[in-house]
Amino acid sequence: MNYSIIRKILGVVIQFTGAFLALPAVCGLFYGEKQAIVYIVLSIAYFVIGRIISGFKLSSNAYYAREGLVIVGMSWIVISILGAIPLVITKDIPSFTDALFETVSGFTTTGSSILSDVEALSHTGLFWRSFTHWVGGMGVIVFILAVLPMTGGYNMNLMRAESPGPTVGKLVPRMKDTAKILYSIYFGITVAEIIVLVIVGMPLFDALCISFGSAGTGGFGVRNDSCAGYSSLMQSIITVFILMFGVNFNAYFFILRRKFDEVFKMSELKGYFGIVAFSIITITINVRNMFPTLYQAFHHSAFQVASIITTTGFATADFDRWPQYSRALLVLIMFVGACAGSTGGGMKVSRIMLMFKTVYREIRKYLHPRAVTNVTMDGKTMDRSTLHSVSVYLSTYMLLFSVSVLLITLFENLDLETVFTSVACTFNNIGPGLSKVGPTCNFGFMQPVTKYILMFDMLAGRLELYPMLMLLTPAVWKNA
Repeated sequence: MNYSIIRKILGVVIQFTGAFLALPAVCGLFYGEKQAIVYIVLSIAYFVIGRIISGFKLSSNAYYAREGLVIVGMSWIVISILGAIPLVITKDIPSFTDALFETVSGFTTTGSSILSDVEALSHTGLFWRSFTHWVGGMGVIVFILAVLPMTGGYNMNLMRAESPGPTVGKLVPRMKDTAKILYSIYFGITVAEIIVLVIVGMPLFDALCISFGSAGTGGFGVRNDSCAGYSSLMQSIITVFILMFGVNFNAYFFILRRKFDEVFKMSELKGYFGIVAFSIITITINVRNMFPTLYQAFHHSAFQVASIITTTGFATADFDRWPQYSRALLVLIMFVGACAGSTGGGMKVSRIMLMFKTVYREIRKYLHPRAVTNVTMDGKTMDRSTLHSVSVYLSTYMLLFSVSVLLITLFENLDLETVFTSVACTFNNIGPGLSKVGPTCNFGFMQPVTKYILMFDMLAGRLELYPMLMLLTPAVWKNA
């Protein structure tokens, strides 16, 4: 294990955390809030500490898959802890456990909250809370790769450990350039949403925070009613943008390069929009009697489907009161999630498609034992290693999910619907669940131990399981 490279990159992560705190500090100064001073002091302190830590001499520039997974897992834990400290010091969230829950939920773009009164927070705290979504959406390490020259030619090990999906590839030959392209697209779409929301009348502060949440598919709002208080036009704009952020960013790269044939080949994209269309239509039919007009039923159904499948978690209606079919379908698409290579969470549409194709191949083998059957995606035959990794991921996913549900039942006397959906919405980085953790509720009532279980689930879900599991494996920490 190359501990020196782990220490160096963690030092860089601490420096960047300090840099990130500068933006909410500016926001606080603009509103004349004393909380801004705390963010300024911590920003400088983090930068200095990170500079010292990263300044030690490297024993070797080389790092491999093991170090990559450990670096990513530890980086996300460190940035979450450091991000919680200003919320505690400013007393926006006095409890460290609650502040940590909020920042883990922010950086992992989950959007689950312990706050019962969001509007009681300072503008500084609200901005930082939402900005954590934007930072975590594309990935902390990806951001660092985009702006700093990292050591050696080992960056792919970091990219694989942090990026969502069954496979990770380069858009261009150099990984640094790939990271720059991804963040340029991410930044561009975010700015576009901010501008459009401001044009239609949303206050700039709200537009910034909502756009950060949309981009990272996070879901922290600045109002107690989430997005319900905004106009239908604003809600429709948010719906479009969160669906856009649920798309594999490779598609936008192909569009910019005018490689439209590559976009049309992306079967996951077709599956994603197919699931969205089916869910919106059937839920609209199911809830049509709950709204004055069919348009309103369609409007709110579209918003909630987009918000849930992209794992954003914004809400315009209390979908926990909707008919059983609608509630059940929303829970199912929580597990599906968005496209691989997007900022969304969940299992990813590509994995679900590969799972169904693998099952279909096995059925065909029984019917035609001598036939040669392959699983294909986008016109390419999937190799055994990819199919194996998908199967192992899904098995590990279900195991961790089941263990989390059982553990929470030991510490909380709650109905099964609350327990099940609290794990589902944190593990899949959604935000709201059903029953006592529904869209009008929060997680503040839960015991500290339960919150730490759910925090682990958020981190494991965002990082595709293995970085967090590697940290718990003793053999990983041996020098051999």
